[in-house]
Amino acid sequence: MSKIVDVVAGTLIAADGRFLLGSRPEGKPYAGYWEFPGGKIEPGETPFEALRREFHEELGITVEAATPWLTKVHVYEHATVRLRFYRVWSWTGEFEMREGQDIAWQVPGELTVGPMLPANGPILKALELPAVLAITCAHEIGEDVILASLAEAPPAAVLVREPGYQMEELARFVREVSARVRPAGGKVFANADPAWLEGLPIDGVHLSEARLMAMDARPDFEWVGASVHGREAKEKAEALGADYLLLGHVKPTPTHPDSAPLGWDGFECRLAEGCPLPVYALGGLSSADLADAYAHGAQGVALMRGAWQ
Repeated sequence: MSKIVDVVAGTLIAADGRFLLGSRPEGKPYAGYWEFPGGKIEPGETPFEALRREFHEELGITVEAATPWLTKVHVYEHATVRLRFYRVWSWTGEFEMREGQDIAWQVPGELTVGPMLPANGPILKALELPAVLAITCAHEIGEDVILASLAEAPPAAVLVREPGYQMEELARFVREVSARVRPAGGKVFANADPAWLEGLPIDGVHLSEARLMAMDARPDFEWVGASVHGREAKEKAEALGADYLLLGHVKPTPTHPDSAPLGWDGFECRLAEGCPLPVYALGGLSSADLADAYAHGAQGVALMRGAWQ
């Protein structure tokens, strides 16, 4: 592998959920390809300082608030780059295309420009994931509570996790959840043996850490998520081609009363920092914890009991 070049890139997130892409100008490798704006981190710069400088030099705007997100290493013909992606939440100034490039606001899952710079392509799928992942716990609070909540305000993504259910019982509940979530545009994942889930109206499968470690290949679903607790499982999920991870528990939770929580610093140090996959923080959280989750590199928060209160 050639020497790694450290690069920072930013995903500008508008209030309506759209994100910004820019085209690469003439004279640069992959001219005309689309990417998330950014550039090389100069000696002595922090990634955030480089992000602010690059956005001002390229687009004439000043980044006000941004949080770390994903880190990917990609080998191009001309260089090996380590891309540190940030999500940019606010900025000031008027856009100026100072390098003669084009820009385009895009809706997650509905790309209208191309081709996409190869290292940036996988980031597009991560942008389709919402900030909050709701996890069912009907075995604790009852199906009626879950289904009534879904009928009133279906979340953008629901993970069906009912460890005590047998295959037929799980299939029935998955169908009831999907009937309330998917017509509203939400995604449904299910935590179970992938063989149980074939033919069910879901968008993806979620793997427990034990099931993940036993897998030899990625299950044949559009979305694959995994629960991880250590570096070995994280690396297995990356090699398998998982789309997102769950990591916890961040705060004390009734599910693990005798296990010490990670805390936010532990969450960031354990797995999220430098991870190429979007990671949901899990355990004792609520939507009020989103700001802390973003600040420590998380995709968002995964809520179990908190999702249905």
